[in-house]
Amino acid sequence: MLFTLMHILFQGLVLGTYSSEKDEGAPQLTSAGDAFDRLVSGKLRELLLLCGPPLKKGKTRIFYGLHQDFPSVVVVGLGKKNAGVNDQENWNEDKENIRAAVAVGCRQIQDLEIPRVEVDPCGDAQAAAEGAVLGLHEYNELKQKKKPVVTPQLHGSTEGEAWQKGVIYAEGQNLARYLMEAPANFITPIKFAECIEQKLRSFSSNVKVHIRPESWIATQQMGAFLSVAKGSAEPPIFLEIHYLGAANTNDSPLVFVGKGVTFDSGGISLKPSSGMDTMRADMGGAATVCSAIVTAAALNLPLNIIGLAPLCENMPSGKANKPGDVVRAKNGKTIQVDNTDAEGRLLLADALCYAHNFNARAIVNAATLTGAMDVALGSAATGVFTNSSWLWTHLYEASILTGDRVWRMPLFEHYTKQVTDCPLADLSNIGKYSRAGGACTAAAFLKEFVTASHWAHLDIAGVMSNKDEVPYLRKGMAGRPTRTLVEFAARLSQDSQNAQ
Repeated sequence: MLFTLMHILFQGLVLGTYSSEKDEGAPQLTSAGDAFDRLVSGKLRELLLLCGPPLKKGKTRIFYGLHQDFPSVVVVGLGKKNAGVNDQENWNEDKENIRAAVAVGCRQIQDLEIPRVEVDPCGDAQAAAEGAVLGLHEYNELKQKKKPVVTPQLHGSTEGEAWQKGVIYAEGQNLARYLMEAPANFITPIKFAECIEQKLRSFSSNVKVHIRPESWIATQQMGAFLSVAKGSAEPPIFLEIHYLGAANTNDSPLVFVGKGVTFDSGGISLKPSSGMDTMRADMGGAATVCSAIVTAAALNLPLNIIGLAPLCENMPSGKANKPGDVVRAKNGKTIQVDNTDAEGRLLLADALCYAHNFNARAIVNAATLTGAMDVALGSAATGVFTNSSWLWTHLYEASILTGDRVWRMPLFEHYTKQVTDCPLADLSNIGKYSRAGGACTAAAFLKEFVTASHWAHLDIAGVMSNKDEVPYLRKGMAGRPTRTLVEFAARLSQDSQNAQ
């Protein structure tokens, strides 16, 4: 009896309400809100009318003692009902409104130190689950004082499958957030690889993880990658993941490649000390693509995926690359390292060459590659450079559903000339006009190591962290665009037609 009482006392409920066309009138509750209002004999609507103006999008009201099973009820504003896809914003507004509203509601339950919350599906249980699980996440692994753990659950039972899918999507992004936020002395190259291996252990029947050591990297003639790694005392790792989810394990795979610089000091071209600590997240590309594969395995997606992550640190030691050094990539091309802080493209050059070994259906790489990308788009969207309209369409349509948007950037020959006009080598690792079009010249550099017909480079530098731009993410490393990569893979698994 005592257990039951305690269970009830420590349980909250989040319910949704829509904006009215007029500022007056009865609140438009969701189906779950209507059912709860009937349960309390209309008291919820009555209180909403009495306690102030109608709830605007993302705003909340808390009510206590309405029902013995839910001593604390948070009502959240969902904005307009059936808003649909906003062509100006390039996202599904209903889904984004639900994510944001549910996140703020769950956080208010957490502030009340209530360990369990039931969440109104608000017409889209997957989006509600994503808002709850993403909104409650916080990296506090190393703190003695932690926020109370809150377990969100679906209110009602009719949309359980969609809710669980949303939980898996959100947990995937939270894994990337965890890896990116953790200090660089906790997530070294080998520890990153071991963490992903551990996450994939339960899927061992159709997942193989290879943690390749420095000796293997050398045999693969990945001279560009090794040139970056040699400046650090931490040995490099090449992480290779094979997820075989397709009915035919010989089907051409989707290949994900992620930049894995677990700390980027800039090397000899040292970064300013202010804000350098955030460079623990310079492995965001590896974190997002590996987390996407963990999520694909959890969802049992019916396609084959290969993940490649060159992992190392970029440090300024006596062994480090010097500005002006020339290194040789896996495909034989020589690269003049004019700026040692443009190191991510050196890792990716070799990894992209290796990716061509797998007869890929498509190759997609992700990297926190350039500050110029942050200047161009800020945190609004991931910049995508691609040679394939087919690939772009899938990425773009996936991002509309996830709300984690992408924006297409140019791969003009104009930029290629700026990296191939080099005095000492085939390529320079920076454009000859220095800061001009830096994200575009970096993409043009990568293109020199790609022969596949369907390749996309995602520059995620601008979306690496969150201050307050995405309301359902707390301040810190964002783990973006993990959910878009997962949704993209899911769409690809359903696309029975070959890429055209």
